[in-house]
Amino acid sequence: MASANTSWSEENFSCSICLDVLSSPVTTPCGHNFCRTCITKYWDEQVRYKCPVCNKLFDTRPDLRINTLLSEMVDRFGRSIRVKEQPCVEPGEVPCDVCTGTQLKAVKSCLVCLMSFCQTHLEPHQRVAVLKNHRLVEPMDRLEDRLCKKHERLLELFCKFEQVPVCQFCTETDHKSHPIVPLKEEYEVKMAQLGKIEAEVQQMIREQRNNIQEIKDTVKHSKADADREIADGLHVITTLKRCIEKCQDDLNRMVKERLKSTEKQAEDLIKELEKEIEDLTNRSSEVKQLSHTKDHLNFLQTFRSLKNPPHTRDWKTVEVRPLTYVGTLRKSLDQLEETLNMEMKKLRDAELNRVQQSEVDVTLDPDTAHCCLILSEDGKQVHRGGVVKKLPDNPKRFTKYVCVLTRQSFSSGRFYFEVQVKDKTGWWLGVAKESIDRIGETRWTPETGYWTLHYYKDGLVFRDNPSVHLRLRAELQKVGVFVDYDEGLVSFYDVEARVHIYSATGCIFSEPLYPFLCPGFYHYKTINCEQKKTTNKQPKQLMLFPELKPLL
Repeated sequence: MASANTSWSEENFSCSICLDVLSSPVTTPCGHNFCRTCITKYWDEQVRYKCPVCNKLFDTRPDLRINTLLSEMVDRFGRSIRVKEQPCVEPGEVPCDVCTGTQLKAVKSCLVCLMSFCQTHLEPHQRVAVLKNHRLVEPMDRLEDRLCKKHERLLELFCKFEQVPVCQFCTETDHKSHPIVPLKEEYEVKMAQLGKIEAEVQQMIREQRNNIQEIKDTVKHSKADADREIADGLHVITTLKRCIEKCQDDLNRMVKERLKSTEKQAEDLIKELEKEIEDLTNRSSEVKQLSHTKDHLNFLQTFRSLKNPPHTRDWKTVEVRPLTYVGTLRKSLDQLEETLNMEMKKLRDAELNRVQQSEVDVTLDPDTAHCCLILSEDGKQVHRGGVVKKLPDNPKRFTKYVCVLTRQSFSSGRFYFEVQVKDKTGWWLGVAKESIDRIGETRWTPETGYWTLHYYKDGLVFRDNPSVHLRLRAELQKVGVFVDYDEGLVSFYDVEARVHIYSATGCIFSEPLYPFLCPGFYHYKTINCEQKKTTNKQPKQLMLFPELKPLL
């Protein structure tokens, strides 16, 4: 009984226009029920007012009022049953194109009507003979985009030649001779390619994230370097300020102490002179008084004690000279200079320690070595021999100058290496770009691709145009070379003395750089690798030079 009652409710509580559960139901004068919105919209589009069910005509537009009883029955039975039977559309699902109230999920799409229907609104396609012939497919969104614009047929095939979807009629006309496959087949092919593309995109994303991280790390390191530089500078400046203040205090104290000593000496001498003046004044009074006496005996007796003046110092031997402060300020400045030198030494140590953190392990490349050079087996030492070796032709080899490069090159970042030069009387070292001329004569300057330090006799020169002559404090034992490729910086250091020698700034690097060595004497003539005979006179043997292995 309950089942029959539920069936009656489902059949009779539906709007004949939208086929959905009645919403705000109203009843026409002929007794049929509709949604208020549906019948109002229906009559708005009609010229004459009639019932959509029985087609009864009305002279005037009926005044519709909500059927309260029916509305309560709908609320009680109809809506709850309808919601239970058919789910509402969820995000990503195809909605029914007919539902006007709560949109339900479409169960089929019609390729003839180009509409999607829920189970209720699909009923006419299952009942009406003409609609039964329509082609129903699984729910699809944007059906109008799935039809061929030319033939108004479903795009079910794919033209591999023009890489476009086509319909069956297209394969018989414009794409007749083209390779055609079903959409599903091409979909599977493209899905496989999409997986590869996705993997490539993910790899690119990872690389870009790595690049971001590298940039962040660079900024972080730069900030740390900047903070350390500021802290070091603040420390030095604070120390110098304290030293200057101390020098000023010491200078004031020394000058004041000397002035006070002089003033004390002068004050004591003045007191002594004033005492002598007082004694002399008293004697003068006694002499004047005696000069008025008439008593011969008293005069003679007193005169005896007055004839000798009071004892006074020989003031000709006493000299009070003006103070001189020559050397006082110099001594204070000497102390300041000593403090400054100590702080400079600390800074030089810190600077060298920082650049040594970029040290690299490099080995000499025999393919670049001049035919007079002898390299150790480990590629860490080179010296000049007395015999011209026959070597195979190699475009990388130096044939005019006695030089050699390392195997390793650098195209970014920072690198540092050290060279032993102890007891050597002449050498060149530094870095050179890859495209340098290794055959003809050239001047080794930055313009030609060389950034080198040259030592000969007692001179030290950075080769440039013009060359920069440098002060040589002591005999060099080991030279450190630091390059910041991105900043365009090449710096040279006296490693043992921990002193900065010279820096070339604003360099422009556009290709790989190689560590460069030349263990030759300044006054030697270069032996060309192409000559056939050697002289009988043995050239002086150049001792081992240099060792390249960076210190740990």
